[in-house]
Amino acid sequence: MSTLRSDSRNNDDAPIDQAIVRQAARWMARLWSDDASDADQADCARWRAEHPQHDLAWQRLQAFEGKLHSVPRDVARHALREPAPAAYLNRRRALKLLAVLLPVGGMLYAARGTDAWQVATAGHSTATGELRDIMLPDGTRVMLASASAIDVRYDAGERLLVLRAGEILVTTAHDPAQRPFRVQSRHGTVRALGTRFTLRQDEHTSRVAVFEGAVEVRLAHAPGRPVRIAAGGGAVFSADIVQSADPVPASAAAWTKGVLVADNLRLDELLAELARYRPGLLRCDAAVAGLTVNGVFSLRDTDRALHNLALALPVQIVARTRYWVTVQALPQAAA
Repeated sequence: MSTLRSDSRNNDDAPIDQAIVRQAARWMARLWSDDASDADQADCARWRAEHPQHDLAWQRLQAFEGKLHSVPRDVARHALREPAPAAYLNRRRALKLLAVLLPVGGMLYAARGTDAWQVATAGHSTATGELRDIMLPDGTRVMLASASAIDVRYDAGERLLVLRAGEILVTTAHDPAQRPFRVQSRHGTVRALGTRFTLRQDEHTSRVAVFEGAVEVRLAHAPGRPVRIAAGGGAVFSADIVQSADPVPASAAAWTKGVLVADNLRLDELLAELARYRPGLLRCDAAVAGLTVNGVFSLRDTDRALHNLALALPVQIVARTRYWVTVQALPQAAA
């Protein structure tokens, strides 16, 4: 069964009636069952052809399913909180689960605004803890940080990246056709002016840091003249306002080498960064949150980073499980 995906910009976010979504899920469950017949395939094809929304719902579920099968099994098992013996689910069981979840509350489509959904359905993405370097057709290079996702939308008039989740480092290439290069986050659009920069998207803001050249930031909800940011500068912006950030140190892109450079960084801020590169929950006790940290910490081996942190500060690492870790004060320090 081939995997179909809609690349139409007009259809990417088009709402679909939940009854149609449930129908699509039932068809998928039927075709993935062990006794699916050629007649079932033909009936499904006729249903998809009856209305554009039928086919759109089918394509979206197909795209999501394809991404699910690319997730490492151990990661998927942890995310689903399944015990190890039940990890290797076959397609029939997975789709039965999907067919149950969708009628209960349209949970799959309710999740479309989450970073997990954006990572699962994007054209290019990384798992938690993974870094990925990709080369685009024009020679532009994009490095994706942990749990990050982009869609690439090049056409005759522009070169557009859509940042769905996480953080990227972009090194633009010269385009003989002189098409503008833009990166769109949920809060606005960054236009590159022959440059190398990072863009990070969080829930309420996006953050840009420029290392070479310059960029222009145009806000999603405040049209007007763009804000220009030169090399060495940065900005934090919401959909309505741009705020200048501190000068950008060269170490701000150290994550592309798999390390985090801490220069008088608060402990809770450092742990928040490490948490982006490891599965599960990493907590910081309020009693030690304000401790100052200096040093270089591995993002590829966050267990080692936590071990080194405990050597440098009066803290202890308390692990209830591999996926539930708290950094707290040493008993004597708390007394």
